[in-house]
Amino acid sequence: MAWFAQSHRPLPWKGEADPYLIWLSEIILQQTRVEQGLPYFERFRAQYPDVYHLAEASEDEIMKLWEGLGYYSRARNLHQAAQYIVQELGGQFPATYEGILRLKGVGPYTAAAIASFAFGLPYAVVDGNVFRVLSRFFGIETAVDSSSGKKQFAEIAQALLAKEQPGPHNQAMMDFGATHCTPRAPSCSTCPLQTGCHAFQQGRVEYLPVKEKKIEKKNRFFHYLIFNQRGQVWIQKRVGKDIWKHLYEFPLLELNQPVSDETVIRNSAPWQQLLGKSSAKVSQASRPFSQVLTHQKIQATFWEINVTDEAALNSEGLLAVKRENLSKFAFPKIIDWYLTDNSLYLKLL
Repeated sequence: MAWFAQSHRPLPWKGEADPYLIWLSEIILQQTRVEQGLPYFERFRAQYPDVYHLAEASEDEIMKLWEGLGYYSRARNLHQAAQYIVQELGGQFPATYEGILRLKGVGPYTAAAIASFAFGLPYAVVDGNVFRVLSRFFGIETAVDSSSGKKQFAEIAQALLAKEQPGPHNQAMMDFGATHCTPRAPSCSTCPLQTGCHAFQQGRVEYLPVKEKKIEKKNRFFHYLIFNQRGQVWIQKRVGKDIWKHLYEFPLLELNQPVSDETVIRNSAPWQQLLGKSSAKVSQASRPFSQVLTHQKIQATFWEINVTDEAALNSEGLLAVKRENLSKFAFPKIIDWYLTDNSLYLKLL
């Protein structure tokens, strides 16, 4: 706490009394660095200053504002929770840990953060920063991503919590891990906890915390078909239980490998369903674009296809959009990269 008084990060949600804004910041910061999440928090706060504005917004509007932040289920959960608060709780944000935990998209960590920051309730927050500080200080080698590890660290954090001021204590622990006891090159030489830190005393700082799970990434190969006709293209909303749910994309052909053969594209289901026997010409195939997700690596190729003006398209389930209006829709980052990379080409079409 003494370190925190001198060294804390000045962030707009610190000291905030409105539980809505605290909740908003915590959802944005799930699996997201503060530097990346900060501008999104500012934009959401400006556009949706209270839970009523957020609940009344359309999902497409929220997804567009969230665009580029990733883990899009957070945005959908945020919207649904806002509607629940307005419709079921009369706009009153739940003021108990149990009530907060019932909000869609809120787990024990987020509920503890909101409960302590907004209502001064004695619940310890255990995020990646806290795991690291506790593991190093106490020399704990239990894997932080194991069930036993999560339980052990949660119990220690709760036992250490300054229950008379849980919010500042939690914030101090997180800030200390984020800015001082960092994953790489921590500031051990100036650390106020140096004399009691097991990892420092035993020369094991770089080995802690321990993780047991190694994530294997699945390779996926996307081929996006961009049908151009009279200045319009066709897009669709992603549905089902997969990545990027409710974001927009072009008609998609997913194969088990990259291809450069135009015949494969012409014989694909998206081409046949939309064009049938209508004439069209592939005018450009892009270089591969890659995006790495937590469990997957996506490689996407974009095929520009010029369709004759008189061709009749079977566009059921698709939305026709003028190319200059594509920026109004929320796309996965990999599609945004392509559109930006080909902005000059697109203007010439």
